[in-house]
Amino acid sequence: MPALVLTTNVKVDNVRDFVLDFSKVGAEVLGKPEKYISVKYEFNETLTFGGTLDPALLLVITSLDNIAPDVNEKYSAAFFKYFKEKLGVPSDRGYITFYDPGRAYLGYQDTTFATIFGK
Repeated sequence: MPALVLTTNVKVDNVRDFVLDFSKVGAEVLGKPEKYISVKYEFNETLTFGGTLDPALLLVITSLDNIAPDVNEKYSAAFFKYFKEKLGVPSDRGYITFYDPGRAYLGYQDTTFATIFGK
């Protein structure tokens, strides 16, 4: 599973197309099957960054077993490149938070991933 929660002050023309595209990109960047990717896009016109309302974003990535310092920089570069192309948000106008809650702390199919995949 990865869950990608994007908050931005950039309004996209077609939200459905954007989230479906972002889902594919998220799966590719994170190396996870798209069938487990969840995307939430939230437009927030009052999101500020650096004291301005210029295009900005916050991305929270929750994922199991693939969040680590040695790969987070690669993820960051890939996602910021995507956001520059699709939203016009430069890499100095947002933050990406990487979070791995641990298998026992993520529920799915009436249980947790600790039970599904083992501890």
